[in-house]
Amino acid sequence: MDTLIRRVKPTEYGPLGEMTAHAYLADGLLDFGESDEYLHELRDVARRAAAADVLVAVENDTLLGGVTFVPSGGPMADIAGPGEAEIRMLAVSHTARGRGTGEALVAACIDRARATPGCVRIVLSTQRTMRTAHRIYERLGFTRTPERDWNPLPQLADITLLTYQLTL
Repeated sequence: MDTLIRRVKPTEYGPLGEMTAHAYLADGLLDFGESDEYLHELRDVARRAAAADVLVAVENDTLLGGVTFVPSGGPMADIAGPGEAEIRMLAVSHTARGRGTGEALVAACIDRARATPGCVRIVLSTQRTMRTAHRIYERLGFTRTPERDWNPLPQLADITLLTYQLTL
């Protein structure tokens, strides 16, 4: 596979946003479907790219997937603290799944974290049902941190995100 991992280009903001939104919707990851407020955040790649590093996987100019890397607890961080980077919004198109695209994107984030001065750990949140992603994280050395699990919508008791970390 000749997959290239690089920063997203402005011309790819729309396609990556739609691909990410479609992946989350098709996989049933949005509790409120098309009316889920998080859908807007998934589609707003320009906002993410202004506040963090948005990386894409491409093959022959075809967009395969993307991820948001938040260095050192930047404004896009959900759970990262001092000395921690965070991975957010990992998505791979359905046609590119099973080819190592997600793992390549996560590995690129690990490389970026290691190259970030003062970064000692990389963290992420994931849903219980994202089992394929969990296997990728564990294969790359991430461990579960149940003490950091959290609920982005505290008014709804059944939306707890699992957390993982990798000490660098």
